[in-house]
Order: sequence, then structure tokens, then C-alpha cells
Amino acid sequence: MNLLSLFKPITTFVLDVDGVLTDGTVHLLATGEQTRGMNTKDGYALGLAVKLGYRIVIISGGRSEGVLLRLRSLGITDIYLGCTQKKQQLQDYAIENNLQWSEMLYMGDDIPDYWPMQLTGLPTCPADAVAEVKSIAKYVSPINGGHGCVRDVIEKVLKLNGHWMQEDNIASK
Repeated sequence: MNLLSLFKPITTFVLDVDGVLTDGTVHLLATGEQTRGMNTKDGYALGLAVKLGYRIVIISGGRSEGVLLRLRSLGITDIYLGCTQKKQQLQDYAIENNLQWSEMLYMGDDIPDYWPMQLTGLPTCPADAVAEVKSIAKYVSPINGGHGCVRDVIEKVLKLNGHWMQEDNIASK
């Protein structure tokens, strides 16, 4: 089976935050606040996917008001932060939205993503994911977490479905 054929039916992107949308680094400020950085190329692809009607689902164990605000600014509404049961959350979401596993891509990078990734038709991970996650991923992006790996998988789906590089498809970063 051609690997790209697994990307074409994707309608739903399920993503972790730390190590996928960020590089996993947490900056500690003197106030105790923790900050993270996100890639604008990922942001562009996420915003475009939302605009085109794709589902973006964020399931993360972390909690951050900054992350929540950033994701909402991109038009993402299905955001589950502080989630300790990622597999159950994903199962509930799939049932509530009448989704088939074959139309779902999951990108995770660490052990908490291992079990929910296996439910989806296309488990993926960044280049710097842990070995256990890489071992079950059907696609390992050549790009590290927080540096455009999300753009990599979204771009593949959009290109395969004729949704990339259309003049009227402009999204903000």
C-alpha cells in the first residue's frame, strides 16, 4: 500500500501540544509562569485546514492559557487540555462526531500518545518522538516537534485533496 493513500481520506487531525505543536521546551519565568513557542508555519496550515472544513482536535495533558488562546485564534474549537485519559477522550470524540478511525490522523510524540495513536487510521509523529511512538507510527515526519511537523502532515492531506495553493485559501498565521 502506498503511504500517501493513507493521507487522502483524512478529515480530522488529532494533535498533542508539547513536543508536537511546540518543541517540548517550557520556559520558566521569575513569576512562575511557563511559556512555550509555536511555529507560524504550523499555524498557517492549521488555520487553513479549519477554514477548509477539516477538524482539528487538540488533546493534551498540559494546561496553558496561552496555548488555549493561540489555538482559538486559529479557529480551533475542539481543544481538550489537562486531559489525563487521551484514549478515552479520543474515543468519546469519535463517537460524538460519528467519525471513522480511517479518516483520523493522530500526531503524538511521547508515551501518553501511544495508546490513542493506535486507534486512528494514520498514526504519525515528529522526527524527535520517543522510540516507542516511532515504532507504531505509519509516518514519521522528517521535521522535529514545534518546527513544522504539523504543517508537514496537513500539507500532504490538503495537496492530495486539491486544497493547497488556491488563491482564495488564505489563512492567518
